[in-house]
Amino acid sequence: MRWTCAARRTDPVLKVENLSVSFVTRMGTNKAVDDISFTVETGRITAVIGESGSGKSVACYSLLGLIPQPPGRIDGGRALFHGQDLLQMTAAELRRIRGRDIAMVFQDPMTCLNPYMTIGQQLVEPLLYHKKVSRAQARDRALELLDEVGIRDPASTIDNYPHQFSGGMRQRVMIAMALINEPELLIADEPTTALDVTIQAQILKLLATLQAKRNIGILFISHDLAVVADIADQIVVMQQGRIVETGNRDAIFRHASHPYTQKLLQAIPRGGKPVALPTSLPLVTVRNLCTSFQSGNTVVKAVDDVSFEVLRGEVLGLVGESGSGKSTIGRSLLRLVHASSGQIDFDGIDVTALQRRELKNLRRRMQFIFQDPFASLNPRMTVYDTLAEPLLLHGIETRSTVGAHVLRLMDDVGLARTFVRKYPHEFSGGQRQRIAIGRALATRPDFVVADEPVSALDVTIQAQILELMRELGREYGLTMLFISHDLSVVRQLADRIVVLYKGKIVEQAATEDLFQRPQQAYTQQLLRSIPGSTLLAADPSGTDTTLS
Repeated sequence: MRWTCAARRTDPVLKVENLSVSFVTRMGTNKAVDDISFTVETGRITAVIGESGSGKSVACYSLLGLIPQPPGRIDGGRALFHGQDLLQMTAAELRRIRGRDIAMVFQDPMTCLNPYMTIGQQLVEPLLYHKKVSRAQARDRALELLDEVGIRDPASTIDNYPHQFSGGMRQRVMIAMALINEPELLIADEPTTALDVTIQAQILKLLATLQAKRNIGILFISHDLAVVADIADQIVVMQQGRIVETGNRDAIFRHASHPYTQKLLQAIPRGGKPVALPTSLPLVTVRNLCTSFQSGNTVVKAVDDVSFEVLRGEVLGLVGESGSGKSTIGRSLLRLVHASSGQIDFDGIDVTALQRRELKNLRRRMQFIFQDPFASLNPRMTVYDTLAEPLLLHGIETRSTVGAHVLRLMDDVGLARTFVRKYPHEFSGGQRQRIAIGRALATRPDFVVADEPVSALDVTIQAQILELMRELGREYGLTMLFISHDLSVVRQLADRIVVLYKGKIVEQAATEDLFQRPQQAYTQQLLRSIPGSTLLAADPSGTDTTLS
């Protein structure tokens, strides 16, 4: 079946005028979006950027009736979709538009995908709801989209469930679901946050190709200025619910006038980390590690005979595509998943041979920062309880002294002390990640496995967290395995880098040696895929914000 669409109109696909959104909370009324206006032109990309909590996601969710009312409240404004005001539509009218004319890619795929439905069932659902097609035609279209967004062998994975996919693969499924009806307006809320650089480049290219082919408008929300530099036609900068600057890509990156925009540009990771002084003695030694999973009748070898060392005081970067085994290695080191074979030695202790009580005692010295904070934080626990729990569990503090320690952790990870009694759902994605980082660092561990710890953070907070990790490393001799798909972040923090591909190590080198003289073709491909590479090629002073 040939998939086509009607000719697109040439007027602005979306025109937002004087939009204001508030939330009524126990602490009073919080104005999340304050009188903002912007336009998305047909066939162009408008990017909305800003720090976590700046209001960019709230503004876009409110357009489609996706903020809960109450506590959310639309205070005023219009959102004209081809002249029709979305804010005045009934719930039934919005349902007819959502997924057909306007589609959305959410930031956190694990909380958006139904764990009880296969990927195929969820992909065909919007097509069956909005289009007169058979299930067979819908399935064929779903297979096409899965292939386009980079899912390997879609015919054998379409009937899998979300938990059988990596974080990056789940995000690709979400993108395919949004594109399946070929909408006129695509709202993408951090759509490449969980993706490695090669797949990120594919997705951005896919969006650009679809835009050119179908002449659609895209509203692209991101904290990653390097990604915005590659794709945006128009950029809207938000701070504390207000628009502080608007302009085309050239104007923003070459001639930013507002101090906040300049601050965002200066916070982009550009490499050139301070010289670390790790010892030559390993804290962690991994020998011939293999970790496999059972998928139906098939055994999938996620980690295949991997060996490496993490030196004391060193940050070792682990990079590779989604599904390459990075997170599985990290989880295997802390016995969060069972290694099939091999040895993991931590400070002379064979981790694979420990009994449960011995492993619990060792966990004070070995901590994990998870990729998805919403899934790893207990929704019934306040920030105070979350940060106090490891301190009390390991006897570091008593109930009478733990409060002061919790408040210091709040300061360290950049959260206001007044937030201490809030619950995870009351925070933005970036703020939740800071809570998770604070929990992992609470016990002042010797070794931390950081699995994409800054992937959900805007660049300014990202820089603060990376600096915090460096400070802890210097002060406490912290050793870290830093897992990331963002090579610019890895370059900023890591002393050495291990490159992983399909469960195997393909290259290991000192950070600058790997960036300047990559030996393997796969490593060279990863480096070429870094978004905004011209932007990141700044002068040695680190102040250049120009595009070449």
